[in-house]
Amino acid sequence: MRSGDLVLAVIVVMVVGMMVVPLPPLLLDLLLVLNITAGLLMLLVCLYVQRPLEFSTFPSLLLILTLFRLALNVSTTRLILLNGEAGHVIEAFGQFVVGGNYAVGVVVFTILVVIQFIVITNGAGRISEVAARFTLDAMPGKQMAIDADLGSGNITEEVARKRRLDIQRESDFYGTMDGASKFVRGDAIAGIIIIVVNVIGGLAIGVLQRGMPIGEAASRYTLLTVGDGLVSQVPALVISVGTGILVSKAATQQSLGQEIGAQLLGDPRVLMVVSVMLGILGLVPGLPKLPFITLALCSGVAAYVANQQAQKTVALEAAAAVDAPSDANEAKGPENVMGLLNVDPMELEIGYRLIPLVDASQGGDLLDRITMIRRQTATKLGVVLPPIRVRDNLQLKPKEYRINLRAIEVARGEVQVEQFLAMNAGGAVAPIDGIPTKEPVFQMPAFWIDESKKEDAEILGYTVFDPSSVLATHLTEIVKLHAPDILSRQDVQALINHVKTDYPAVVEELLPDLMTLGDIQRVLQNLLRERISIRDMVPILEALANYARLTKDTDTLTEYARQALARSITRQNMSAEGRLPVLTMDPGLEQILANSVQQTDQGAMVTLEPGVAQRLVKSVQVQVERLLTNGHQPVVLCSSKVRLVFRRLIERKFPAVSVMAYNEIVPPQTEVQSMGVISLA
Repeated sequence: MRSGDLVLAVIVVMVVGMMVVPLPPLLLDLLLVLNITAGLLMLLVCLYVQRPLEFSTFPSLLLILTLFRLALNVSTTRLILLNGEAGHVIEAFGQFVVGGNYAVGVVVFTILVVIQFIVITNGAGRISEVAARFTLDAMPGKQMAIDADLGSGNITEEVARKRRLDIQRESDFYGTMDGASKFVRGDAIAGIIIIVVNVIGGLAIGVLQRGMPIGEAASRYTLLTVGDGLVSQVPALVISVGTGILVSKAATQQSLGQEIGAQLLGDPRVLMVVSVMLGILGLVPGLPKLPFITLALCSGVAAYVANQQAQKTVALEAAAAVDAPSDANEAKGPENVMGLLNVDPMELEIGYRLIPLVDASQGGDLLDRITMIRRQTATKLGVVLPPIRVRDNLQLKPKEYRINLRAIEVARGEVQVEQFLAMNAGGAVAPIDGIPTKEPVFQMPAFWIDESKKEDAEILGYTVFDPSSVLATHLTEIVKLHAPDILSRQDVQALINHVKTDYPAVVEELLPDLMTLGDIQRVLQNLLRERISIRDMVPILEALANYARLTKDTDTLTEYARQALARSITRQNMSAEGRLPVLTMDPGLEQILANSVQQTDQGAMVTLEPGVAQRLVKSVQVQVERLLTNGHQPVVLCSSKVRLVFRRLIERKFPAVSVMAYNEIVPPQTEVQSMGVISLA
């Protein structure tokens, strides 16, 4: 890489030096041929690239070659005016290409300049300008599409970064090409000026300094000048054509020649009509028959070949249709509808008024928040959340959203896009004007307020959230609530494979002799159901390996796994002050629950009289609401004998309440703060 940069720097310095240092005719001939070669190389590369970005260095090369060509013009001008010669290449162009007639040479040179300057350069410049404008206008939409794919998990961050880089490179390329096309235009103008100056200067030097007759001076210097102009303008014309081809071609899967051949000569009917028309013109009296008849025969042969190729393609498709079901049968058969069976694990549907929350060009950051939710789920719960598809649904209310789990609605809410949600968390000192509503997660009273009232609400003690935060918080709670349903066997296998890379012994001991993949899945689902992180899989698997020989009951194994995670569970429920605020259970109530435990096919369950169960749930509700009002996370502390059955008794109504056993408090010196007692009194 460094040697390439050094070579390029040397080349540029040498090109600049050519304008100052005289060159011998032999070296000049070599450089003129090199100029023609570079032009042909650029043209062929432009023909064969499939996407313009594959030749992203074209604008810089165009500038270097233009500078190189102008340096050659300076060097040839110096030789022509000083010595009356400029090497064999220029002389050959002057003698052979235009037959030694400088008048014809001037006409040919003028035609080439007109073609390049008026036709090709103008067209390529206009295409570059329009392409640059449309590329810049399309950038926000492309960026939003990338953000949507990244937020839904369809692509990784590395792929998204590469796509953004490609968009930026495309914008830079077309913007640079818009300016680089001016090089070609300036080169054409410079060619005209140089040839005029050389002709006038040659006549003056030949007549005034060397005493040549004016006719001889005109023939000598003008012929060399025209040859010089032709040698310079032919490569310039070739590169101009390459510029036009590069900026006018779209991204294809084939080269330009293959695309043109397939599209222009692919239909035999077109070729046959052309052949017939040429044959008729060849029979018209007065028109030359040989060219028309020759091209008519060529078109007819091409039509025949294209027809044979088309029949061969049809035969191959028919043979394939014999082996595979027909389109009609596919529509009726199971193969075509298999795609319809795919169900997104999680899906967020939004009304059309909520689209600005997703559109990054309008300031929406919901997709970034969804990405953060997936990261938080992985770090806090240890679950790799599948991609969350976000799409609009016109059947919803304009400001409504719906969260689906495997195509089934699990939550719904409504947010005001241009307002903020003010919620009284217990510290508000005065009411506030706004639209009364309920916070969608915990159904607590709240108000939708204008942005102008946001600061006043915060001063009064309200907690204020923007619409994206409200929706993202709701989605986060739904993910936590349904994490057990999201965790599949395939996810468990991926987690175990991840552990096996560093801790193969525990995995090999546990699977498949002691437990199955499904048993481990049920244990992990039990932990997630109580919002216990399974990120640290090693102690969980070691606990299962220790006790799986003693019991196959997944509930019992889950309790052993909880003991292995006791330190993490304790830390999770501690307050910011380092204490563990808990609700304890009345001993009499614990005894009632212990006597009511029954073992069923679904595990240990508690059977209470309806009145007793209602009083128990009511007592829990009162205590939990009091803790929430005081800003504490509700935790119930009880004995290990009734922990599981009590949790199952209240989990439907209080899914976020953590129930801990006494032996799960680790370390033992943890300060436990009793915040109330649950009893039937």
